[in-house]
Amino acid sequence: MTENTFSIKGQIVDLANLRIFPGTVRVEQGRVAEIREEPVSSGHYIMPGFIDSHVHIESSMLVPSEFARLAVPHGTVAGVSDPHEIANVLGIDGVRFMIANARQSPFKFCFGAPSCVPATPFESTAGSLGVQEITALLALPEIGFLSEMMNFPGVLKGDDTVMAKIAAAMTQGKPVDGHAPGLTGDRARQYIEAGITTDHECITVEEARDKLRLGMKIIIREGSAAKNFDALIPVLDEFPHMVMFCSDDKHPDDLIRGHINELVRRALAFGCDPLQVFTAACKTPVEHYRLEVGLLRPGDPADFIVVENLRTVSVLATYINGIKTAEEGRTLLMPAGSESPNHFVCNPVSADMFKVRAETLTLRVIDVIDGELVTGMSERPARIEQGLAIADPDRDILKLVVLNRYQVQPPAIAFVHNMGLKRGALASSVAHDSHNIIAAGTNDQDIAAAINLIVKQSGGISAACGNDRTVLPLPVAGIMSSEDGYHVAEFYRRLDEKAREFGSHLGAPYMTLSFLALLVIPELKLSDRGLFDGNAFKFTSLFV
Repeated sequence: MTENTFSIKGQIVDLANLRIFPGTVRVEQGRVAEIREEPVSSGHYIMPGFIDSHVHIESSMLVPSEFARLAVPHGTVAGVSDPHEIANVLGIDGVRFMIANARQSPFKFCFGAPSCVPATPFESTAGSLGVQEITALLALPEIGFLSEMMNFPGVLKGDDTVMAKIAAAMTQGKPVDGHAPGLTGDRARQYIEAGITTDHECITVEEARDKLRLGMKIIIREGSAAKNFDALIPVLDEFPHMVMFCSDDKHPDDLIRGHINELVRRALAFGCDPLQVFTAACKTPVEHYRLEVGLLRPGDPADFIVVENLRTVSVLATYINGIKTAEEGRTLLMPAGSESPNHFVCNPVSADMFKVRAETLTLRVIDVIDGELVTGMSERPARIEQGLAIADPDRDILKLVVLNRYQVQPPAIAFVHNMGLKRGALASSVAHDSHNIIAAGTNDQDIAAAINLIVKQSGGISAACGNDRTVLPLPVAGIMSSEDGYHVAEFYRRLDEKAREFGSHLGAPYMTLSFLALLVIPELKLSDRGLFDGNAFKFTSLFV
């Protein structure tokens, strides 16, 4: 007997034939050698491991090997990962870094070639992936797909560069992921007919059904900020082989609490057919992305989990290639360590840099929607003192700042509603997708202090209120840490609590902040170059 040669008994979940039966699974040299149907005394269930069908590992603020350590206790054995966050910072070298670090873990990562780096020409970034770089990445065995095509206007217009990237993936027989919030009808049809096969951005069940009827697979997302499970779960039983689950963006404290297993548990509680739920969580992503992940069949890699029952789906053990990687909530994977590549050019700032001279009496304001990446846009009276427009925490209107971190430039400034802070400021160098520094606060002094904490560390997330100052360093590309994931999660949890002490009522204050610079998601966002109207797809004025 070796570590990955053994037998295990239980109720076997057979997704190929959509049945559950008692039996024994025999593993030899890391593969499923035999499955025998026979009476067993164990009531535990043996089933394929869970797969996150769309995730940005970088959003966990952990390098891949540390992400894996936190994910396996929840029964996750693989992740379909779009590394466009680090690609925006370090270009193709950033993608290669992710691949190299992932090799240090048995967890099965399938990386994509980021299709939209930079995401738009309206923001400053360091990385750029053209058709030549995309084609080179797609030739790598670790690259299994073309990552989310966020430039859906480019697809609809038949942009030459966009279509060349899609063609490069299709030539190599690799699927193309989509990103098209709100797209329905003929425009959705045109987008799908261009060769795009998935979407994880649906907001309403009607939108999801429309895309499913057109042949597109829908990935139900429940992350730290964007939560669409409740709205979309009805489509699972309607289109059982066309649905998958994903987290998209998962902060480390949330990852400790749960992962895809949470979506599985909620789908079962909703009343979905268990075998269809497990198909979405395990089988459909393996088939769609052609993952080298076992589905509990003879000859497959021994990638499976043991769960206590089919109600709570409590994970008792996780196996990858026949090696037990987690047991009863404990990771068995050891830390692997990591280099810390980065690109960070930024000087300390002063409060005077954030003064905004009032041009009119009315502001164009970003309206945060808790649990959504989309924002609203409203016109609100400005609070003006000595000719300057300032934050107004009594009306929950805060100052928002984005500062270029790749070269020294003046900050871009706007105002945001519904962040909830009553005092202090929050800042982060995790700011999708270009990862410039973003900060929101009730006064210029605390905003400057929060930003300077990050500048000193060459990346991180921070909170500042007077002398109360805290920062979590993120030295890997300014967006990740190579430290023990459980330590990072605890540190982040304390910062999250600090944001709530300052008054924020949001479910994920830092995650929400990080998306206020994401121009490809409407309605109003802020880049380092100015306020951006995501519907008109052009800059707009701060004052009305």
